[in-house]
Amino acid sequence: MITPIYAALLALLYVFLSARIIKLRVKYQVGIGDGDHPLLQRAIRVQANFGEYVPFALLLLWMYESMNGAPMLVLILGALLCVGRLLHAYGVSQKNETLTFRQAGMVITFSVMLISAFSIVLKYII
Repeated sequence: MITPIYAALLALLYVFLSARIIKLRVKYQVGIGDGDHPLLQRAIRVQANFGEYVPFALLLLWMYESMNGAPMLVLILGALLCVGRLLHAYGVSQKNETLTFRQAGMVITFSVMLISAFSIVLKYII
């Protein structure tokens, strides 16, 4: 099984993103919400976006792998998912965002999800 390795790496990234929110909450003394602090707002959105996309992407990747999908494709898609989420997190975290990293991260994340989904469908049909 390959997917658990990527799930573990992404879980570590999620914990890091969560710890960043905690650090900013302590710095700005904000218990709930964002206290109108732009960096805290961005940190919260980065973590939330991660939580919205990564579980579904990992599930698709795991399903494909469990259908005896090509191990090399699983390795590539898992690595791309990690890179995509890192790029997205970095881009959205910037106070003066240029959108390049954010867009690249989302394109990569969507590509992983689409390739995984199509691979599952093709594997099922064939």
